[in-house]
Parts: sequence; C-alpha cells; structure tokens
Amino acid sequence: MNKHMKFIVTVLFAVILLLTAAITKFYSDTGKSTGEESGGTGMERKLDSDPMGNRIFEDSSGLYGVIDSNERVVVAPEWLELEFAGENLCIVSKRLNGKLLTGCIDFEGNVTVPIIYRDITRHNQGNFTFYTAYPAADDSCVIYDKNFAPLFTRSWDRCSFSKNELQLTGSHGTYTYSVDQDGLTLVSADIEGTAFDCPYKLKINSSLITSLDPDMLDKICTASGKYIEYAFTGSREYLSDVRAGEKSVFTTIFPDEKRILSKKLTEITNIFLYPVESDDGKPRYAVSVTAGAEIVYTDDEDKPQTLDDYYRAVIEFCGTSDNDLTMVSGNFIQKAPEYPASTKQKNNPEFPE
Repeated sequence: MNKHMKFIVTVLFAVILLLTAAITKFYSDTGKSTGEESGGTGMERKLDSDPMGNRIFEDSSGLYGVIDSNERVVVAPEWLELEFAGENLCIVSKRLNGKLLTGCIDFEGNVTVPIIYRDITRHNQGNFTFYTAYPAADDSCVIYDKNFAPLFTRSWDRCSFSKNELQLTGSHGTYTYSVDQDGLTLVSADIEGTAFDCPYKLKINSSLITSLDPDMLDKICTASGKYIEYAFTGSREYLSDVRAGEKSVFTTIFPDEKRILSKKLTEITNIFLYPVESDDGKPRYAVSVTAGAEIVYTDDEDKPQTLDDYYRAVIEFCGTSDNDLTMVSGNFIQKAPEYPASTKQKNNPEFPE
C-alpha cells in the first residue's frame, strides 16, 4: 500500500471513529456538560494543574475531566486517560470499537486531533516540544508541534528519537534531523529512486541543501530518474508526471549520433544535489547523475560494436516548495561517445599508435 492509499485509509478510519465519538458524546449524560459546577460531577480527587490554574479531576466512575480555577467543569469527565498538552489542549483516551484510542481535544470539548492513535508521546528539547503519534490502523508515525499542528505533510513509516536526533523513514528514504530549542534542522538524507531497473540513492549532507523539505527533495529525486528514462528512450511519456515550464529544455543522450543503434542504461553510480546561481532570484538546484550505458553502434565497416562507458547528466530545478518545484532542463554533458580507434586508423601511418 503506497503512502497516498495509507493516508486515505487513515482519513476514512478517522472519520468513522469521529462519528462514533460524536454519537457517544450526544448520548452522554447532560449533567456532564461544560460549565457545570463541580459539585454535581461526583468528583473524587483533583490531580495535575496547568499554568492557568485548570486542574484534571477524577469522578466517582474513574473517568477524567478538567475544571478551571473557579472549579467549573470545562472538560466533561468522560475520558479514560487525560493530560494537559499545548495551549488549552488535552491528550485524551477512550475506548472506541473495542480499542483504547488517543487523540486531542480543546477545553470546549472539540476534537482537534482525531482519536485514532494507539499512542501519543511528548518529547522536549530545551524549550522545543513536539509529539510523536502512532495510528492504531498501521505502524506509521505522525509528528506534531507543541500545539498539535503537523510538522510534516506526511506520515512516516518509522521514527526514532534519541538525545538530540530525530530519524524519520518514509517510502523514499530516511531523513535525519537535529533537535534543539530552536526546533528541527535537517542534517542529512538518503533518498532512494529507480530509473528502469537501476536503483540509486541521492545523499544530502550539505548545509546549503538541508533547508529543503522532504516532499521537495523526494520530487527532485524522482524527477531526476524520470529524466534519465526519457534520455535513454526519447519518450516524453516518462516526463508526463514531471512539472516543467514552458521554456524547459530536455535532450536525449547523444541525439545527433547517427552511428548509434541502441542505448541502454546499466547503472547509476553517483548522484548528488547542489545549489546553482539564479538569474531571476528564485532558488535553483541541480542534480548531477553519472550513468553507466551500453551503447551499440556501427564501426567504419558498418559492423555493430558494443561500448560500455559512463556519462554525466545535469538536471536543473527551480522552486521554493514541492508545490512550485519545476524541472527546467536536463542534458548529458558529453555530446558523443568516445569510440575506440578504428582498424583503418591503426594501420594508417598518418595515425601512429
């Protein structure tokens, strides 16, 4: 199941659970509504408080809610687990469809984070706080900031946090962030791609590149492979999913060589990303790709010969995010293969060996 399908399934799962929660809330005892005086709650004990004087309490049935500094109920006692999080937010848990699920609500009882997670964990690094949330539907992970706004536009297949390093793994590769009181900073990434049957890995470890977000880097990596496929086939179909500008120019490998009978990609040995200067002020980047190729050509006697060699291509992009990322050019630096010297040349005294 790809990331888009996983996301759709997660959303549908969230909708079902939210409807279940809404029905449950509708039929809850109206005596638990927000604003009720604490005397009618069957309050057994008061627990943690936040900086504003709000306190978690447990009622006689063992459920948790929140009262304000005037001991008025602001969150009804209907939760199996409850803890303060963010500004006027609570992490809460209740049993839905036989599963203990966790999400987030505000002090008016509105669900602000779907109650679909099996676990939500707080992490602190100095003054910076973030949360890792694990959906019950799969093994993915979502990263939220201190107020439960998503820090990324995607979920991750795996995540791990140790000391000041957060490592996130998705379908295209692994991203490593340093974590300090100023937030997350990308320090390296290994992004995987495939051109035909040839895998490659785009490595990012330059401070000039790490300001780019994962979605943008993933698109750059994938689009680079699509250009290589186009370059070896001449088929524009390989570029159909790539965003290109009206003035974008892409050339095939050795387009003017009439001696070449066929071109086949054999491997990609080196691929890296670097910033380049821009004439219009927009951020611009280039990908350098070293591609192994099997070239079948005709020699001076019109006999087919095979040449295996490596050739470098450069693909340029511009944009500030994955939404406006544009591939503006792609070409191979070398204009023709370095053919072996012909037999005639070797036997000609004007061309000594």
